[in-house]
Amino acid sequence: MSINLDAFRQTPAQVLPYPHLVVPGFLAPDHVSAAIHDFPKLDMPGLFLPDAAEYGPAFKALLSQLEGPELREAIGRKLDVDLTGRPTLVTVRSCCQGKDGQIHADSRFKLATLLLYLNEPWAPQGGRLRILRSGENLDDYSSEVSPEGGLAICFKVQPNSWHGHHPYVGPRRYVMLNYCMDEKVRDSEAARHRMSGRVKKFARLFGIGKTPVAA
Repeated sequence: MSINLDAFRQTPAQVLPYPHLVVPGFLAPDHVSAAIHDFPKLDMPGLFLPDAAEYGPAFKALLSQLEGPELREAIGRKLDVDLTGRPTLVTVRSCCQGKDGQIHADSRFKLATLLLYLNEPWAPQGGRLRILRSGENLDDYSSEVSPEGGLAICFKVQPNSWHGHHPYVGPRRYVMLNYCMDEKVRDSEAARHRMSGRVKKFARLFGIGKTPVAA
């Protein structure tokens, strides 16, 4: 399992509407297949810590690469943000529900975000991430990203880092890597995700929150 750091380094960062870059082929197709196979076994919408469910060795290797020093340095250079010593928070999402994708700019405790999609080829449908020029109009976008397996999008978190997508219901896998302001807020967010995951799992015992079928 190996991320393509050369592809990341060779992709120019876009300045407008906020610093970001889109990297096709960040993960090679055979590695995408292995990561999908070993992805945490979650059948519920929402964000989870990776250890909320069992996952295989290929996914474990991917997590190690994502949190490595070389990617940290490359992201810092591309986005012109000092990530030295900043703690990371990794979460995963397995599927979408109808309310997901609403316009947001990411929480202010984050300095930078990287999304790595782990999906099969994406048909013409909702769920395509849009880089937005404002926080009010989903159709006022500078670019649109299909969540194809192996594609990564990385952006600097700032007040205007608006993004979102049209509704989609069904499987939509990704890993989200965040560089956080400090350990205190990272640990607080991790605890929140851990508690949320437990609640969702409990509800799942009663048939609540099962993965929706794609529309």
